[in-house]
Amino acid sequence: MTLTAATTDTAQALRPHAEQTHATELRLLAAADSRPRPPGWSLSPQAVVDYLLGTTLEDGTEITPKYVGARRIVETAVATLATDRALLLIGVPGTAKTWLSEHLAAAVSGDSTLLVQGTAGTSEESVRYGWNYARLLAEGPSEAALVPGPVMNAMSRGAIARVEELTRMPSEVQDGLITVLSEKSLPVPELGAEVQARRGFNLIATANDRDRGVNDLSSALRRRFNTVVLPVPDTAEEELDIVTRRVAQLGRSLRMPEVDSSLTEIRRVVTVFRELRSGVTEDGSAKVKSPSGTLSTAEAISTVISGLTLSAHFGDGQLRPADVAAGIQGAVVQDRVSDGVVWREYLETVARDRDGWGEFYRACREVGA
Repeated sequence: MTLTAATTDTAQALRPHAEQTHATELRLLAAADSRPRPPGWSLSPQAVVDYLLGTTLEDGTEITPKYVGARRIVETAVATLATDRALLLIGVPGTAKTWLSEHLAAAVSGDSTLLVQGTAGTSEESVRYGWNYARLLAEGPSEAALVPGPVMNAMSRGAIARVEELTRMPSEVQDGLITVLSEKSLPVPELGAEVQARRGFNLIATANDRDRGVNDLSSALRRRFNTVVLPVPDTAEEELDIVTRRVAQLGRSLRMPEVDSSLTEIRRVVTVFRELRSGVTEDGSAKVKSPSGTLSTAEAISTVISGLTLSAHFGDGQLRPADVAAGIQGAVVQDRVSDGVVWREYLETVARDRDGWGEFYRACREVGA
């Protein structure tokens, strides 16, 4: 394995960080930004919102939208980061919490990599700091033996730290953030010292609605956050716009062969997911059962990308029902028994007789045969 510096050519990176992918946009926004900036911020709050939602600069430069949703939600999130309160983004899986968190950090401090991934096995050292044990054994506790974690690095740099899936972390690890968020300092008792946060430091955490009850936040920790709920897209057109944009971006990133990404099939995927998610058909004429999975916008994007890959390498370069059928079934049928019943019932009562869905119905039946 070869470790490379963070400055490596992003053209070879499979998934560049937001500040790398959109470096030109961030630079142009900063050059045109004459509004007051909070201490330590790369852009003003208004420019951060413009970066996230898209705008056109005075010279005609287009800033592409990174998040499709209500402007007030984004403004509230940005305004929170300009205060002394941390930001908690909550929503069902697939509502772009991680995506928004990354782009917020990239726009505010130019670095989205100060990240802690929350899991049941996340330790306190991952959040705060650890030790180089070879030096610790040889020299004892010293600043040179200290290995700062992402939160400590963000504090010392005056940057944004990110904590993904906060409620997945053990409660005792979560509560290690209380002092950081309330006192803006991180004690290092082994050295009789502390790290004080520089101006510009703040923290963005994400949590899933589905994880309530896993490791609920203590009231003391929750008070340190301003909570912003990210909803699922309100309309089919809004979700279609999100899926289409992300599919195009991912296709370029993966350097996939050119495929005619038929809007008809993308719309069909979005329609199936929305109907099964909501439990009612698009026109409100019939109720349907919902499967156990979330069928999020993120899963719709993944399904379309999978279909495009099939079409590019094993099809005729045109996205067709047969290309998305397996992906949809895989997303819907998480439990072969209960979800299988839901899916078969949807096919027979909704898809079979819907105008223009005959080929899709047959493709799905063939996959499930």
